[in-house]
Amino acid sequence: MSAKSHQLPAALAALVFAVGLAGPAEAGEEQGLVDKARITIESFTTDENMKSLRAMLAGARGVMIIPQLLKAGFIIGGSGGSGVLLAHDRDSGAWSAPSFITMGSGSIGLQIGAEAQEIVLVIMTKKGIEAVIQHKFTLGAEASVAVGPIGGGIEAATTANLRADIYGFARSKGLFGGIALEGAVIESRDKWNQRYYGKPVTPKAIVIDRTVTHQGTNALAAALVKAAKN
Repeated sequence: MSAKSHQLPAALAALVFAVGLAGPAEAGEEQGLVDKARITIESFTTDENMKSLRAMLAGARGVMIIPQLLKAGFIIGGSGGSGVLLAHDRDSGAWSAPSFITMGSGSIGLQIGAEAQEIVLVIMTKKGIEAVIQHKFTLGAEASVAVGPIGGGIEAATTANLRADIYGFARSKGLFGGIALEGAVIESRDKWNQRYYGKPVTPKAIVIDRTVTHQGTNALAAALVKAAKN
């Protein structure tokens, strides 16, 4: 097979990766992403395979929700998608407004096919939340990460035996199976935050200091409160 025949699939994979990371850029898309995040949480927390997710949310420091992580590849693969980060006050049970993020990763391996995944990352420790409010960080480097249930219902560790900083839960359709979290890069979408809240604002200011609010986030916060009580 010629070199050119190998280059085309790799180029396509790189294009999908780039599109996934770039995400929509039109005004109003931020609210659309918040609404999709709410739908994902509601769907996950009514899924019998996700019982440990509900248990973890009650004691979580925060959560990251990626409603659609696109993945494609042939020899060279990649994945990318946009999402939201919220912090949780464990005393009051209240959730912060969301900060916008991207999640992306690249991989080398014998991969063929494509899939879209819904991802929920539950942040269990102070170290974990301090890592994710940085402008950019890598899962497994600044904070340890483990996999929760995947589709069919592989149970995560019990809440009495949690050792990782962050636990990932995923559902997917397509030819790839499972979820690979180590090495995935989470990055703040500062322009989205500025556009949504009407001024420049950092992830820390949004989710820890809680200096901004937005009426459009109320339904998502309510869904998380309800999920943590189930």
